Amino acid sequence: MAREAVASSTQALPSPPTEKDDCLTDVAELLATELISNAVRHTKGPAALRLRRRDGVLRIGAWDANPEPPDPAPALDQASLDAESGRGLTLVQASADVCGRHPLARGTDRGKYVWCDLGAA
Repeated sequence: MAREAVASSTQALPSPPTEKDDCLTDVAELLATELISNAVRHTKGPAALRLRRRDGVLRIGAWDANPEPPDPAPALDQASLDAESGRGLTLVQASADVCGRHPLARGTDRGKYVWCDLGAA
């Protein structure tokens, strides 16, 4: 679903897609999948994907109900080659222009928002 959401949002751009747009869409689909997969896999409760394009920048974010920060991403040279997981945030950090996270609170609801930005330029 994350890949479909990214693909449909990038197809809705006002100008015809270019080869660069196609590459951006591929990377955005991968990063959206990583962020929402982490939100679903490492929390108990709801999670949501948010996409926003503003001034040529695509922000991909995942919200979840767990206020605890994600485990730090290991350096690429420290990630086990045999491990089946554990490299998602490392991949996001390496592929995005900028990324971050912040806690969220509304009333008694708690959670966090983990995001990354991809520039279209």
